[in-house]
Amino acid sequence: MSTAEDSQRRVRRIGFLYAFGAFGAWGVVLPLYMKALEGVPVLEILAHRVLWAALVTVALIAALGQLGEARRALTRRSIALLMVSAALVTANWVTYIFAVTSDHIIETSLGYFMNPLVSVALGMAVLGERLRPLQLAACLIGALGVVILTTASSGVPWIALTLAFSFGCYGLVRKVVAVESLIGVAFEAAILAPLALGYLLWLAHEGRGSFGIAAPGLDLLLMGSGLATALPLVWFAAAARKLPLTTIGLLQFSSPSATFLLGILAYGEPFSGAEAVTFACVWVALGLYTADALRARRAVTSRPLTSMR
Repeated sequence: MSTAEDSQRRVRRIGFLYAFGAFGAWGVVLPLYMKALEGVPVLEILAHRVLWAALVTVALIAALGQLGEARRALTRRSIALLMVSAALVTANWVTYIFAVTSDHIIETSLGYFMNPLVSVALGMAVLGERLRPLQLAACLIGALGVVILTTASSGVPWIALTLAFSFGCYGLVRKVVAVESLIGVAFEAAILAPLALGYLLWLAHEGRGSFGIAAPGLDLLLMGSGLATALPLVWFAAAARKLPLTTIGLLQFSSPSATFLLGILAYGEPFSGAEAVTFACVWVALGLYTADALRARRAVTSRPLTSMR
């Protein structure tokens, strides 16, 4: 084996470790983490997550020597777009925290399974991207699953839809703003941090806050929420630099799969027949979506090279 091949394999192995770290954190660690905070009001958890995430991400940027890059990246246009993405990620986080702490973990997994399909639909509707036949079939089958669940339960699965669309729109905004992942999250959190700090100070003044009053372990969990938010993002960014995008796309489904199993096996959440049909539709849709992505990649890599002058 050549030195170059050995180096490539080592890079891929490291990339897989980073990817599994990120998706494992999002799929297992974060739900368990939020579940441990279920005695704390949702908005207070959100405020702590925002505040500590801002501190942690700014510290990481400084430690990685990216402060200069951050200053260059934050133009007027990028700041305006990141303010929009900050609002979207706030909606996503507050919905996620509410869902996990109120025993709707399975529905969060459905939302993140739906997210790639929502992203494809948004790309078509907003960016004018054209869907290939398998992509269109995947979106229609995924939509059918949501319709079945809505009809059977006499209610819209709003948690799953809010998570899918808020994160899909978030991804759309971040696609058009040229800011590295960690820098973007740091700025988003920094925008929200004054509001979060003001809210926490108001809770403390009113004697309604949990921080510094409950057990020390709870204080550490609230402070650690920033690290639990930032580290998976750093790992994901590292994995994305070392692995093909198609591989990252396939691996991302491990996260909601783990959350789904956690909701059923660890917390015994009910799983109805309608939910089973909906998940089946979404999984079939994701299978078609993945098959199309792999076929498109093979078509690109097998295309003959034209001569260069």
